[in-house]
Amino acid sequence: MNGPPAGAKYFNKLAVQVAGRRFVPVWAVVRHRGRKSGKEYSTPVAVLTTPDAFIIGLPWGKGTDWVRNLRAAGGGTVHWQGRDEAVTDPVFVGAEVALAAAPAVLRPALKRLPGDGAFLQLTRSH
Repeated sequence: MNGPPAGAKYFNKLAVQVAGRRFVPVWAVVRHRGRKSGKEYSTPVAVLTTPDAFIIGLPWGKGTDWVRNLRAAGGGTVHWQGRDEAVTDPVFVGAEVALAAAPAVLRPALKRLPGDGAFLQLTRSH
């Protein structure tokens, strides 16, 4: 899979400003540390939620830096609905898990996501 389009970096800078706020429930910000640099990064993502987890589509594949950072660290933080939630146990799950968590109105769009049909599930540390 090719990486994100060239404009994604600029979109992310804007999206991180509104993602995670209460009035934008589909978007969250994943905070993670670089594997080598230790620098903190913030990545806007679309999320599905369950009482115990966040499920994030991976349209650019499993090898993006933010995914690799979360997996190497064993977790990070998700800023969603105006608050930070610690997350652990990043694992890849299939579309069936995402579809089960998705509202009916979103299911057709999920079936057409680019990528290999993988999603990342992050367990909420209540």
